[in-house]
Amino acid sequence: MTLAIVHTRAGLGLEAPEVQVEVHLANGLPGMTLVGLPEAAVKESRERVRSALVNAGFDYPLRRITLNLAPADLPKEGGRFDLPIALGLLLASGQLPPEALADIESVGELALDGGLRPITGMLPLALATRRARRRLIVPRANAEEAALAGDLEVLPADHLLDVVAHLLGQVPIAPHRLASPPEAATSLPDLAEVRGQYQARRALEVAAAGSHNLLFAGPPGTGKTMLASRLPGILPPLTEEEALEVAAVRSVSGLPLAAEWGRRPFRAPHHTASAVALVGGGSKPRPGEISLAHHGVLFLDELPEFSRHVLEVMREPMESGQIHIARASHQRRFPARFQLVAAMNPCPCGHLGDPRQACHCTAAQIQRYQARLSGPLLDRIDLQVEVPALPPEQLTAATTGESSAIVRRRGMAARERQLARGALNAHLAGRALEAACDLASADRAWLAQVLERLRLSARAYHRVLRVALTLADLAGEPKPAREQLIEAIGYRQLDRLLKG
Repeated sequence: MTLAIVHTRAGLGLEAPEVQVEVHLANGLPGMTLVGLPEAAVKESRERVRSALVNAGFDYPLRRITLNLAPADLPKEGGRFDLPIALGLLLASGQLPPEALADIESVGELALDGGLRPITGMLPLALATRRARRRLIVPRANAEEAALAGDLEVLPADHLLDVVAHLLGQVPIAPHRLASPPEAATSLPDLAEVRGQYQARRALEVAAAGSHNLLFAGPPGTGKTMLASRLPGILPPLTEEEALEVAAVRSVSGLPLAAEWGRRPFRAPHHTASAVALVGGGSKPRPGEISLAHHGVLFLDELPEFSRHVLEVMREPMESGQIHIARASHQRRFPARFQLVAAMNPCPCGHLGDPRQACHCTAAQIQRYQARLSGPLLDRIDLQVEVPALPPEQLTAATTGESSAIVRRRGMAARERQLARGALNAHLAGRALEAACDLASADRAWLAQVLERLRLSARAYHRVLRVALTLADLAGEPKPAREQLIEAIGYRQLDRLLKG
């Protein structure tokens, strides 16, 4: 047999499209021609494969070799194609039987001695192989991650010799099984540790119940960061599908999966982070912080200290739940359904309105500081809450508030009502939102007057409706009443203050 086809997969963000490694041996001067849009690391595979085959004791075909990675217009990156190329050469040269790789996909980088090295992005590849109903040969270091895909036969190997012995039926490779089913981490900060700050705690519960974005503003040391870190603990557990999506993003980013399995992500980038670090990108696009926070929380502390350009690039992902990165030769799409929680001081010194210490900022300094946040960005933050300094009697009180478990149960009950309508309230839009709210004519007329007086935008109006609907869900009411509308509008007063 002088023509062989081996199945493998490329890595394009969270996608793993199928690639067929086609190997043809012909008469002529010995040499290898590699085609199919390979990048530098793939082109170098010819030397790694040649050395691995020779050092493992196989015959390297001394013929004219044409190697095609199909489809030809799909970019191929990394060393993941080494193993399928080596198997294709063995198949084409008759050292493996033609039917050996009929229902098998393979992936892995080869060392010069034939050893197998792990690759990144294994979980998306394994999920795609499972959908194709094939078996998968992987480096042993990738086996545990590949087995997370569930109903997939994962065949781990340490060396090219192990793979060939299995395909020849000499020493079968036992399918890998997870050492133990992955369990969600449960050690999260508890909301009961927060003293006072009842309005902020209430806003945090509303944010968790409806997946709303949240902004805390107040002097230093009032508990803004502490409150934000408690949000993952009052969110419902990830479903199996959501846990796999979160793990897939971490996989393509080269991050470990076991320690964070099943836990809602909590990402807190420093305010010096660039736009690429936040939303993703680069010459070889990789997920940014907003994608690593998918199905979790993105916490931006000291919000006005972030570059305005960096903040503005988040506006579109906050609406769409994904980020589309376009380059001249390729495009990538990463998920970004995150919940934004931000914290800021009211002025550069941080003590505007602080009874403990006087503010020394001028009016111009305060205006410039607050102007770093654009109106369109603030419009996309549903809940904007002032976190004042605690009086000493609250700070030293022995009593504690409700625990995260109690608050989470209420939030999960509210979410069940929302999912019965078709979507979480933060993601309802247009007619679905209007139909769910179904305001009485008197409430509608009153709300129109309030919007006119507060000069709220159309986007802010819909945000008010979404928050009011979540408040009604928490109260067990079928639709928002005047009481919920008043509370929802109260969460926009900081927005009006910051925009002057």
